[in-house]
Amino acid sequence: MLRNYQGKTVWITGASSGIGAALAREFAMEGARVIISSHEAEELEAVRRSLEPVSKEVHAVVFNLGFPEEVMATAEKVLQEFGRVDVLMNNGGISTRALALETPLEIDRRVMEIDYFSGVILAKAVLPGMIENGYGHIGVTSSISGKFGFPLRSAYAAAKHALFGFYKSLWAENSDKGIRVTIFSPGRVQTNISLHALEKDGKEYGKMSPGQAKGIPPETCARKMIRAMKRNRKDVLIGGGELVMVWIHKYCKWLYYRLVNKISAK
Repeated sequence: MLRNYQGKTVWITGASSGIGAALAREFAMEGARVIISSHEAEELEAVRRSLEPVSKEVHAVVFNLGFPEEVMATAEKVLQEFGRVDVLMNNGGISTRALALETPLEIDRRVMEIDYFSGVILAKAVLPGMIENGYGHIGVTSSISGKFGFPLRSAYAAAKHALFGFYKSLWAENSDKGIRVTIFSPGRVQTNISLHALEKDGKEYGKMSPGQAKGIPPETCARKMIRAMKRNRKDVLIGGGELVMVWIHKYCKWLYYRLVNKISAK
């Protein structure tokens, strides 16, 4: 079991708020050199400044996960500037609040680009260095929506499902080279994800989902994530009572199909 991340270089996407910002604080407190990223420059800088009393080794790198060329160029820049990435936290993402039938294909593609392909690009960029160094850990923020389908989340759930296929394969190919992979499936966490979720017209939903508002704090989620990574766990559920739907879907399909479209999806 890994004791701490002292001296490790950790790169976190989606770090301008929520789980990503909480992860940045936890890793900084453990003595890691932390690279935080988001497309929200002002919010990201605010996170960096807030961590100055904790660590002088927190660095902000602004880029947009929705543009693959920019993602690749940023990966090259980070590797050139920092030399290596020991831990990659593919945490950034975007959700939806739209019926599948009414969701334009460009929204499906946009969500897949941000939630899936951006992390694949980053993982492929940092993996050679990790293998060369004999150690690397990739943490992936999926969702319980990546375990089963859910109303108004078709694009989001599809992207989160895809994460499991890619990263479980990546681990199987590289586990003997010192590479670790942990996929997290949070339930309800008090973040801004519903505020920025995309509606069918591409506009932001702009509301805090009632269930999400009652979820666990992002700080609690971040601590559980890091604890699981230290123990080299592969597939981790994090949340409260809502996690029961994962087990119902797995072991009691008929009940899942009876319940899933009766739960408030807002």
